Amino acid sequence: MKNDNRKYYAAYEERYKTAHAHGVSWSSDVSTPVVMEVINRYKINQSNRLLEIGCGEGRDSKIILERGFQLTATDISNEAVAYCKKSMPEYENHFSILDCLSDELDEKFDFIFAIAVIHMLVLDEDRNGFYQFIRSHLAADGIALICTMGNGESEQKSDISTAFTLQERNHESGKMMVAGTSCRIVSWDTFENEISENGLTLVEKGITSSIPNFDSLMYAVVRK
Repeated sequence: MKNDNRKYYAAYEERYKTAHAHGVSWSSDVSTPVVMEVINRYKINQSNRLLEIGCGEGRDSKIILERGFQLTATDISNEAVAYCKKSMPEYENHFSILDCLSDELDEKFDFIFAIAVIHMLVLDEDRNGFYQFIRSHLAADGIALICTMGNGESEQKSDISTAFTLQERNHESGKMMVAGTSCRIVSWDTFENEISENGLTLVEKGITSSIPNFDSLMYAVVRK
């Protein structure tokens, strides 16, 4: 149960701790294909500055760092950042703790990407804060890739008061009792309205997947 002032969207910290205590990662280490597809399509190169919001256990950071990009990979979870630094010691200086709803960086970025982060934010003010962070940290000609769970049609949201509550979940290593997290699924109409209302312009959108992590991901490429 949540017993302090932590925000509901920080519950993944406990989930990571539980998995790592069992000697396993929580998520698959398979990277999200659309990230490199967008990097290639929009000709992002090694001279550009990249920012990842919500790097988790580093499944997408790893391939990008290995290809020589200037990536700053961030997550709100201390446990996740520590895991990335330990598993990728040669890149440990690229990982840092960041809450994009309360922190700011003294830098602008040519490419910002956030995979399966926005659907963790349930409240409108938190979702707007996420988009505003992206807008304020994009370079003048920069673009951002935002991916969220969903099929573009259905909408649903979890009860944030249940975040941190232990629940049984399936893991590739077997059933595991882990902290509950938050989720909000939105339709294309809601997703696009949020983007435009926060001063961002939609450049491209679509449905993709990242097996085995996500069967269906809505993605949007945006700019200021």
